[in-house]
Amino acid sequence: MRVRIRYFASLREAAGLADEALDLPEGATVGQARALLAERRPALAAPLAPCMAAINQRYVAADTPLAENDELVFIPPLGGG
Repeated sequence: MRVRIRYFASLREAAGLADEALDLPEGATVGQARALLAERRPALAAPLAPCMAAINQRYVAADTPLAENDELVFIPPLGGG
């Protein structure tokens, strides 16, 4: 199955792109997608770790399964002062 990954802020900088398609096996979870991205793009490993995840604009847990054509977004933690 294919899902669309969108990158924001530090993730966009680390990946060097705004979005990409990711092919995953049927039934893959958000956590498995995160692990695959970190493996394929080592620069993403550290910035991905603390990120929240959202599928189709809804926050989800790492064990949430993905479906064909889902949009998966990892949201970096917000900093402030």
